Amino acid sequence: MFHLFLHFAIVVGGACVLGLEILGTRVIGPHAGVSLYLWSALISVTLAALAAGYAVGGRWADRGPELGRFSLLFGLAGLWVVVTPWLRHPVLATGEAFGLQGGVLFTATVLFFPPLFLLGMVSPYAIRLKAKRLDEVGRTAGNLYALSTLASVAAALLTGFVLIPRLGVTRLLLLIGILLLATGLLGTLLDRRRRETVALALILVAAAAGFAATAAADRPDPARGLLAVRQSPYGEIRVVEKDGLRLMLIDGAAHTIVDPETWQSDYPYVDVLEIVKELHPAPGRLLLVGLGGGSVAKSYHADGWQVDAVEIDPVVTELARSHFGLTADEARVHHGDGRRFLADQPAGTYDLVIMDAFGSSSIPFHLVTREVFGLLRSRLAPGGLMAMNVEALGWHDTVVHAVGATLGEVFAHVQVLPIVEPPDQLGNVILVAADWALEMMEEPERPENRWDRRYNLVHAWENRFAPRADAPVLTDDRNPVDLWSDRINLAARQQLHEYFGEDGLDR
Repeated sequence: MFHLFLHFAIVVGGACVLGLEILGTRVIGPHAGVSLYLWSALISVTLAALAAGYAVGGRWADRGPELGRFSLLFGLAGLWVVVTPWLRHPVLATGEAFGLQGGVLFTATVLFFPPLFLLGMVSPYAIRLKAKRLDEVGRTAGNLYALSTLASVAAALLTGFVLIPRLGVTRLLLLIGILLLATGLLGTLLDRRRRETVALALILVAAAAGFAATAAADRPDPARGLLAVRQSPYGEIRVVEKDGLRLMLIDGAAHTIVDPETWQSDYPYVDVLEIVKELHPAPGRLLLVGLGGGSVAKSYHADGWQVDAVEIDPVVTELARSHFGLTADEARVHHGDGRRFLADQPAGTYDLVIMDAFGSSSIPFHLVTREVFGLLRSRLAPGGLMAMNVEALGWHDTVVHAVGATLGEVFAHVQVLPIVEPPDQLGNVILVAADWALEMMEEPERPENRWDRRYNLVHAWENRFAPRADAPVLTDDRNPVDLWSDRINLAARQQLHEYFGEDGLDR
């Protein structure tokens, strides 16, 4: 029984390490964005915690290997994981003071270093418990580390592919915590020398189970404005209502804002995209890369365009239909990666391609390279054009000019259409590219009313400019767009946090 438990404990420990690391992106991501910095922070904290755990665990085991002390590691780690859903919000709020990079590192350390450190102590302690002779230490260590690593592989696949989408983040955290507590309790029961601790262990497990039962699961709360919350393999998607507007948030970043009475978009960039209809006055075939709530698709369908949309996340499409009024006839939606979808289409298929795909913190880097723009151009019909929505920190942000210069490597004419005022503030710009001069037959007339929806369109057209020719060109081999997006993501998160105030992004 002892050896069977030891192998079971190694499996549980290895599985929980990778489960917690992956869960970290869903615990921190909705607040800070799932960026390169978040993954770097989580991987660094995980490795540092395991390294410290290996060192301390080996020394602790040499002082007297006992099954009860070994089991205590699981109990303490389980208790920390169980309380993590309640620690999350104050820790995230404290981390904001350190900026985006410092904040994700601080939060990852506070929330995940302690349980991962304790789980790091498990393997060396288990080796000390199992190995009885010096000549079997190597084999014992190899077998146990192999078992732990295989459990980690299985947990990584299970967590990302099955458990997070089906259980949600809070339930899965609590499940991991209770599994660790139960493992610690089982080991305590098997330790004959520590029977006096069984009663205490039972109390702790019962308290944790009761604590978990009161946890607020990831579920809608219409009374507070949270209409939907879904976990998908690609992110956490929430539908929120505030101040008479309905928002789709993906990992805490706003992707769609509409008036739920009319489905009219409240995002100025959607107004500016109307320019393309005047540059290409005859409706044709549109490919929309990135569906969101479907505002752009609805607008173009209303003017007679045949709309294909490619959206990587089926959950986004479900919510666009159930909460943003998107109908089947307004867009034929394909699920998959936008670049791969383009590669599968015949040459000359579309009259217009609109790129409106964003991750939670930046444009997906593989959608803004010279190679993908060359692929896109080959899929345009003669006289076709493309438009792209980019969030930036000012009209002349490095990202704007780099994307524009990259488009200039492929298309003969590129124009940047700015939106936000003043020009150094956070906002969107639209880039338009074609092989023919981008000019309207007649200059659009400026509306007298600032709140007229055409105002944004006219303002953007009057202030259009060509991107700098000397800006960096983005390629599949070299593309720092996600690093440049750090400042943009930080400003966007701060703006959203101020907007939601004490309610928080997760309501």
